[in-house]
Order: sequence, then structure tokens, then C-alpha cells
Amino acid sequence: MATTKPAATIAGLARAGGVGVETVRYYQRRGLLETPERGEGSGLSGGVRRYGDEAVRRLRFIRSAQAAGFTLEQIGELLALDAGEDRARARELARERIADLDHRIAELQAARAGLSRLLHTCSTDDRGPCPIIAAFET
Repeated sequence: MATTKPAATIAGLARAGGVGVETVRYYQRRGLLETPERGEGSGLSGGVRRYGDEAVRRLRFIRSAQAAGFTLEQIGELLALDAGEDRARARELARERIADLDHRIAELQAARAGLSRLLHTCSTDDRGPCPIIAAFET
């Protein structure tokens, strides 16, 4: 006998997605997450919005896509593509993201190489001002 998991409040959704409640509300304002209607009735559950498993899945998708470096605009497009199954556009977005990452990696490698040169210069000559500090002052 299968039991259904009760729908989560916004706090439960936020917890399940590893974000804060305000982040959930922000995603709702951006149109990335739906805002369910408030429940009917009185008592403890009256007027409370309830989120199901689909909202948790979508929130986790958003967080994973952000971790991969996609912007919220791109994530919105990916979510729309999910419904339409437009694989060609999804591949295009992924290629664009990879190109952006490759560019950032090249920049970081150049910064690392420069800092390594400064470190080597600093460790081989103790005379005069520190080349690491001097490099950041100019």
C-alpha cells in the first residue's frame, strides 16, 4: 500500500530545495516556480499554500542549473523547453554555457599564471617592496 507524501508548505519546499523561503518567493516572482492557490478552510491548514513533488523537482532543477552557471533567464528558457522537448535549443544553450565556461577558465588560468610568477619573484628576492603587493597597487 503506497502512501502519499503530504504537500509541503513554502518552508518545507525551501528546505527540500536547499534554499531560503525568500529565494522561493523570488523564483515565483521571476516566473520560474508557480505560486499555488491558498488552501480553503479554517484552522491550521486554512489559507496555506501547498507545494507538491513537482515544485520540489523544479526547484532542484533551478538550483542545479544555476550551479552549472546558467542565468535565471536561460533557466526559464530551459524549463519552457522541457515542456516542448526542443532538444536542439537545449543543446545550443548548453554549448553557449560551455563556451562561457571555457572563457572563464582561460581567464582564471591566466590569473593563476600571473600570481604564480609574482609568488616566485617574491620568494626568490627579499629586497625592496613585495612584488605581490606592488602588483595590486598599480
